[in-house]
Amino acid sequence: MTGWQMLLYKEVLRFWKVSFQTIAAPVLTAVLYLMIFGHVLEDHVKVYDSVAYTAFLVPGLVMMSVLQNAFANSSSSLIQSKIMGNLVYVLLTPLNYWHWFVAYVGSSIARGLAVGLGVFAVTGWFAHLSYAAPLWIAVFALLGAALLGTLGLIGGLWAEKFDQLAAFQNFVIVPMTFLSGVFYSIHSLPPFWQAVSHLNPFFYMIDGFRYGFFGVSDVSPWISLSVVGVALVLVAAVALYLLRTGYKIRH
Repeated sequence: MTGWQMLLYKEVLRFWKVSFQTIAAPVLTAVLYLMIFGHVLEDHVKVYDSVAYTAFLVPGLVMMSVLQNAFANSSSSLIQSKIMGNLVYVLLTPLNYWHWFVAYVGSSIARGLAVGLGVFAVTGWFAHLSYAAPLWIAVFALLGAALLGTLGLIGGLWAEKFDQLAAFQNFVIVPMTFLSGVFYSIHSLPPFWQAVSHLNPFFYMIDGFRYGFFGVSDVSPWISLSVVGVALVLVAAVALYLLRTGYKIRH
């Protein structure tokens, strides 16, 4: 393997060796969400006329798991390497910033999709799902995992201790994920909060992903694709700049 391939392999192996924690645990969390919300709200909430609430919930939980675990992978890897001091061994290699980016984001995509497939395999038994546009499902899952993996890379570069990274995740990533329409349609919100939801890029990832299953969504999937694509380009540009300048990793 070449250098970047070896780094990618190392990052994938890092989460795969503890898959009970990195894959099985998020799957269990998503199943608990489905059992609680689906059981309580199935007969009380109707989002789309032809879609049961439990079926509506499954794609949202899958995408939420993809996003959160893609972020956790790259961010936790960098902060652990910085604190433990073994990041120097990667810095000594002749890898350029593109190699770092591909390896860390690529492994985040792998973990996010692995968790998403696990959540889908388990929660799919609880609801009848259709597949109106499978290509949209794959596109938004891939772009969402890449975007959050890149955000995790930025968070890992910025944070100098676990407290800072936890604050970034708990006060930015988790609220934006939960307030993106995972458990509800934004049309059920008052007009002001609908407008606020449209400023959240996580909403477009989940809404576009859900369109691939049911063929209906709160906004056009092309609009969602444009927003997510632009967000990914901007965030990737920031991450590549930080890697190129050695932000908080080269002294």
